[in-house]
Amino acid sequence: MTFQHVDGRDRGKVVMYALSTCMWCKMTKKLLQELGVAYDFVDVDQLGEAEKEQARAVILKWNPTGNYPTIVIDDRECLAGHDDEKIQARFG
Repeated sequence: MTFQHVDGRDRGKVVMYALSTCMWCKMTKKLLQELGVAYDFVDVDQLGEAEKEQARAVILKWNPTGNYPTIVIDDRECLAGHDDEKIQARFG
């Protein structure tokens, strides 16, 4: 699975699973960029079937509801869905 990197300040290992057509995912990417957070992301809907299944397994491990976006931080915590307040509190 190939992730795209967005430059910014190092706030730990920040990995976002998103959908290319999801407005909440787009808003979250924009907010992370505005906050200057370095992160990696993958648009799950752009992956092949095997990689989609692999990504979904990771998402469900961290976020049992399986909603998007799912942000995994340092392989220790998860922010699920688009929540300006939680994202700003964590990275702002």
